[in-house]
Amino acid sequence: MTENTNQVQAKRNTARGNSKLLFTIISILLGFLVGAIVLLISGYDPIEGYQALFQGIFKTPRNVGWAIVTSTPIILTGLGVCFAFQTGLFNMGAEGQFIIGTIVGFLVGYKLPLPPIIHPIVAILLAMLAGALYGALAGFIKARFGIHEVISTIMLNWVAFYFQNFVGYANQQPNSMASFDVLDSAKITMFDKATIKTFGPFFKKFFKAPIHYGTLLAIIAVIVVWYILNKTVLGYELKAVGLNREASEYGGINSGKKIVQSMAISGAICALAGVTQILGFTYALSIISAMDNYGFDGLAVSLLAGNNPIGVIFSGLFFGSLKYAGSNIQRVMGVPTEIINIIIGTIILFTAVPLVFRIIRAKHKNRKEAKNLAKEEKLISQESEKSTVGVKEKETILKDHNEKENELIKKDKQVENGQIKKETKLVSNSSKNVINETGEEIIVRTVESEEE
Repeated sequence: MTENTNQVQAKRNTARGNSKLLFTIISILLGFLVGAIVLLISGYDPIEGYQALFQGIFKTPRNVGWAIVTSTPIILTGLGVCFAFQTGLFNMGAEGQFIIGTIVGFLVGYKLPLPPIIHPIVAILLAMLAGALYGALAGFIKARFGIHEVISTIMLNWVAFYFQNFVGYANQQPNSMASFDVLDSAKITMFDKATIKTFGPFFKKFFKAPIHYGTLLAIIAVIVVWYILNKTVLGYELKAVGLNREASEYGGINSGKKIVQSMAISGAICALAGVTQILGFTYALSIISAMDNYGFDGLAVSLLAGNNPIGVIFSGLFFGSLKYAGSNIQRVMGVPTEIINIIIGTIILFTAVPLVFRIIRAKHKNRKEAKNLAKEEKLISQESEKSTVGVKEKETILKDHNEKENELIKKDKQVENGQIKKETKLVSNSSKNVINETGEEIIVRTVESEEE
């Protein structure tokens, strides 16, 4: 019986996964269709535009490498958002946590000289710790004060943004809008130029892009997150809290603690994206007037992946490739790079439609269940009132019966007492008569004896 149930559940999960994949593919196709319509309206040839777009990704191995480099931070921020989504939390603070990872990575990489292998490890661990604390702060605010994580994380994004500019100005290079570079011992570039020259033609071109160990760390992080969510008690408890906080508390799970843990893990992953970006690609803090949007792109990546950790890899590569290739379509045709944002936005819009319908359906179902529950409670109260009235009537009848029975018992006792009194009186009267007669006899006998 259990095996059959597991098989049925597995089939349902497979069917659900296939339907999500199909809808994602349809959403992507619709996004490209809308992009083509916009190109036509703007006076550009859609076929030529998309040809330039895909050539920007696949034309040379170097382009493929650059697409991977662009995708790496988006994969990690998408994974952080995905983890929070899986546990019922909406982490809008991925951008701020990314920035915190960047700041700590820069400070450790620039200010703290360490041996080459140890240096990046220390920087990454400290950056992830800082990101975890920053995410946990939003989780604590929700668990302790009930303030929604969307509000707190958006506010914390701006705190991190201005803090980055503060650190950047404090370490600014002369005549530049960026800080000094991190030390060479902290960099995580995969191969140096001398090593790349020894490779074959394909990899020699591929590694002309700044491929770094952050890509490998992103893949490892995806596997770890998948394992935590699906194979550990912690993942089960986090998802239980996300599905129903009240029910999980009834089951003995500390929901407040799990919310803080979930946001901490999500923040650590987003900070990993930031620290690998600065140690592997940018090397310096930029003094910026706007956010880089890596965290907000992560929201789109997670949504397109259906909040599946494995799917985040593919959706992240897709988004990163589009963003990198946008410069090529602008260079070849003069099309503004905003066309890429239009395509991405349309894809996300169509991807979000089922989610919106599920939310509406869930609300309608909850309202219907609430109405049915109210009706049931009303019927139960009416029945209880009727039963209460019936009990009172029975109690009244029983009381009357007992009173009548007591009256009859009293009457019977009175009758019995009356008969006993009569019998006692008769007995006493007969005794007196006997005594009197005896007395008279004694008197008579006494008189007679005297006369004699």
